[in-house]
Amino acid sequence: MEYLWLIVLAVVVVGVGLWQLAVWIIETRAKSRQYKAACACAREKCKPLLVAGGPWGATRTRHRLNKPAHGNGDVCLDINPRAFDGHPRAVMASVTHIPFADKCFGAVFASHLLEHLPTVDAASQALAELNRVAEAVYIVYPSRQSLAGWMVPDHHLWVWQKDSTTYLRQRGKSNGKRAAEYYG
Repeated sequence: MEYLWLIVLAVVVVGVGLWQLAVWIIETRAKSRQYKAACACAREKCKPLLVAGGPWGATRTRHRLNKPAHGNGDVCLDINPRAFDGHPRAVMASVTHIPFADKCFGAVFASHLLEHLPTVDAASQALAELNRVAEAVYIVYPSRQSLAGWMVPDHHLWVWQKDSTTYLRQRGKSNGKRAAEYYG
């Protein structure tokens, strides 16, 4: 009986670990489906695929493991050169000011990007830019079920989609910052 609390703690830790593993698997499969759909859409429109947010991320961890988060696309755009290291057609630019002509891409794939923008207005501007340069926009964002999504300090927004509407909400204390719906 004196070790009951250890058993309960172990069951809770294992339960949370299994729950987060399931969330990660679901997110990874959804990201893969979105990337494949973006590739197919770009091919169908006979235009290149833009990947906004490099597959390597801002840290060297993915390089060391040789595990990019997703594919490169035909053109890769990020504000951090480490994120697209080695890509032959990489562009260093902000997603809020994309240096390409209107509808020059068949599709754009943006994975785990919008939640890093500082405000709902910046994310709305980024969505408008993504829709301006591409025929179709595919976005991936962390699930609210993901503990990592809650704990990453530079996640400033919650992003989610329902039907064809993308919702953006400031995280934490809003300080008067607004929530928004974006129809794209």
